[in-house]
Amino acid sequence: MKAVVLAAGKGTRLRPLTEEKPKGMVEVAEKTILTRCFEQLRELGAEELVVVVGYMKEEIISHYGDSFEEIPITYAHQREQNGLAHALLTVEEHIDSDFMLMLGDNVFDANLGDVINRQQEDRADAAFLVEEVPYEEASRYGVCDTNNYGEITEVIEKPEKPPTNLVMTGFYTFSPAIFHACQLVQPSNRGEYEISEAIDLLVRSGRTIDAIRLEGWRMDIGYPEDQEEAEVRLEDMEMKTPST
Repeated sequence: MKAVVLAAGKGTRLRPLTEEKPKGMVEVAEKTILTRCFEQLRELGAEELVVVVGYMKEEIISHYGDSFEEIPITYAHQREQNGLAHALLTVEEHIDSDFMLMLGDNVFDANLGDVINRQQEDRADAAFLVEEVPYEEASRYGVCDTNNYGEITEVIEKPEKPPTNLVMTGFYTFSPAIFHACQLVQPSNRGEYEISEAIDLLVRSGRTIDAIRLEGWRMDIGYPEDQEEAEVRLEDMEMKTPST
């Protein structure tokens, strides 16, 4: 299975950390965020990495080159950062079967393998991690509603009044059906083409989208304090890991 990593963003909220480097090259506990993404995708069995680059793309390309630990890397260029659905369309020509998608600004210690297993076992059109957050924070995310079978019934991007506190995280699996949905997405109030809208279009067309509850934790590295919090969590993990 191929793995797509979205790493085109400017990371303006992460400044000054991103003044001279792209967001994915910010270090968390002595490793760049992208290296952590690539390592996890390798462990999940990724056969190829398709990396969407944009802002300061040369920094990423020169650092990683055409492979990561013998896994080939293909780069796709998102010339304007117009949302995740827009970014995903830049890789369509490289994908012809089910694939993983990871946002290149997330750090995980979570059950990512459960998402892949669900995609393969149930032949869903998509599956992704979701987590419960405080209601007052849910409006910052794509908010999900599910039925009794754990299937997504609705996704709303950053609603003013969230119907639930269940939100999307940064790890997904998709079938190629997602690309047609992305082509149908209209700009949101923010002027972006939202991945949540593409997923909602799949749901409304009768496709099966499975929600997997997050076990563990993830950090969206959006602000400098998020980098600090992720480092604390990673340090705590290492302290709890028995030495061999």
